[in-house]
Amino acid sequence: MQNKFDLIVFDWDGTLMDSAAAIVHAIQAASRDLGLPEPDAHEARHVIGLGLVDALQRAVPDLPAHEYPRMAERYRHHYLARDHELTLFAGVRELLEALACRGFRLAVATGKSRLGLDRALAHSGLAPYFHALRCADQCHSKPHPQMLEELMQELGAVPERTLMIGDTTHDLQMARNAGTAGLGVSYGAHPREALCALEPLACLETVEELHAWLLENA
Repeated sequence: MQNKFDLIVFDWDGTLMDSAAAIVHAIQAASRDLGLPEPDAHEARHVIGLGLVDALQRAVPDLPAHEYPRMAERYRHHYLARDHELTLFAGVRELLEALACRGFRLAVATGKSRLGLDRALAHSGLAPYFHALRCADQCHSKPHPQMLEELMQELGAVPERTLMIGDTTHDLQMARNAGTAGLGVSYGAHPREALCALEPLACLETVEELHAWLLENA
């Protein structure tokens, strides 16, 4: 059976790795360190997927610009203290193996820094599955289309045969902006109704459902 897509691009946090709660904790703890109002969990979860500076600007709007580096340092301190405890969602490794066997080119587009993604790939052992990577410190932050545009160019793919998979509206809006298809997963950071409002091809509730959908429809 011929594949409908040549390139499948995954978000990382909240899509492949179960890290949304750790990100929320780190944002809230960094806010407390600087004596700032602590964003609630909903506010903190909404900025997951953005580049760090963009995320902090939105989650902590009272933060003066000259404090961004200090806030970022405190965020990294709290996140890195727990990132060795983070795990992949159940079934992710098997999903990537199945897609690789079907001949898809696989990539990552993430709001993480490249150093952070390299650390996560080394910890998870997933690096061999991916043909290319783009991070927020290499490109414009989501939902700007640059990450997807550069991945398509690097891997020789076209928008109509590229699929972006993510757990946030930022992922799905990036896909729209790049002219690619988008697929939502509702087990990560953003609620199902927000994802569905951007009209993805589907919105799946588990990795198992995602696996089945991709094998049947991609």
